[in-house]
Amino acid sequence: MKKIALLVLFVTTLVSCSLDNDNRDTYTYSVLPVDSYTLPENFKLGETYEIKLKYQKPSECHIFQGIYYHKDLNTRTIAVQAAVKDNQTCTDVVPALSETSFNFTVTNTGSYIFKFYKGKDADDKDLFEDVEIQVVQ
Repeated sequence: MKKIALLVLFVTTLVSCSLDNDNRDTYTYSVLPVDSYTLPENFKLGETYEIKLKYQKPSECHIFQGIYYHKDLNTRTIAVQAAVKDNQTCTDVVPALSETSFNFTVTNTGSYIFKFYKGKDADDKDLFEDVEIQVVQ
């Protein structure tokens, strides 16, 4: 009797599991340009600074997904990551600028170069605005 009960439980468990993934939402991800930013004139070693970014979402359907942040020695490449649900109907209305920020801790002397993503040129090459900030004592 116990074996039959275990067999029924096992079969019920298998039947109740579905491998159907058709009901999941799918998204398209993109990198958005930084419209403007707020940086201090200089940095002090060991201090933490809030860096504010403003960016334009292409539509109200775009959802903020985070900040693209790539570190290479004292160079930081920064952009905004967004997602939009596939098969979603969006209006043509462009929303107001959105704002986000991140904290940056100064760990090296010399200077830091921030490369803010500005979009693509006519040849589909990435454009960046470079800003150099000195670390002072």
